Amino acid sequence: MLREIPGQRSLKKNLMLASSTASVAGMTNVVGVIAFLSFVSNITGHVATLAGKITEQNMAEVYTVAYWLFMFFFGAFVSNFIVRSFDYKSTYFAHGMPVLLEIVILLGVAIYGNDVYNGSEFQREAVTGAVLFCMGLQNGLVSRISGGLIKTSHLTGMVTDLASELSELVHPHAEKTRALKEKIYIRLTVIGFFIAGGILGGLLFNLIGMATFFVIPLVLITILLYDVYPVILHRMLKSFK
Repeated sequence: MLREIPGQRSLKKNLMLASSTASVAGMTNVVGVIAFLSFVSNITGHVATLAGKITEQNMAEVYTVAYWLFMFFFGAFVSNFIVRSFDYKSTYFAHGMPVLLEIVILLGVAIYGNDVYNGSEFQREAVTGAVLFCMGLQNGLVSRISGGLIKTSHLTGMVTDLASELSELVHPHAEKTRALKEKIYIRLTVIGFFIAGGILGGLLFNLIGMATFFVIPLVLITILLYDVYPVILHRMLKSFK
């Protein structure tokens, strides 16, 4: 799932990447809304909020929202920088490092949320920034791996692209190519699994609260293990012979 680069990826690998990361984004976003009263998987709403707060001259809120926007931006920046830095070593290692960093931060949020978080405004804003950084990491990585085809936290663009591609599919004068159909499958997968992840995240939060942040990294761990588990299994079987 993480070994292939744009141009070498099969539809199956893209669908697996889209479904797993979209479910993570959906879960994280809903849990963020419930726990921190803020969307954490995208920045479209935050940009509008920033403009409104500037108009109101509410500088405290301006600084907070600007911090959130920067953290998402910085996450995507760091993701690409890591990939470029380790590309020479191996594609899997380069693509896996941002995922590993996201896992570590989300586990940190889980521990902090369970043991320290008291709902204060400062804590809420700081933790929201940390989660936005994670979503920037993920979105930047997935976009790079897929050649811009998959953006698991940017549903506005996904819905727009899906509408355009469906209009092409049904238009009598448009060519119904395999590539067009594959794009539609991927868009539907992202949207569907984002919603499913959001529902699951909401249900889990109602049951276990902040501990939901311990569950989200499990999906990311499966992404890391997918490409290496056949090698690990082969070595284990070989050791028993």
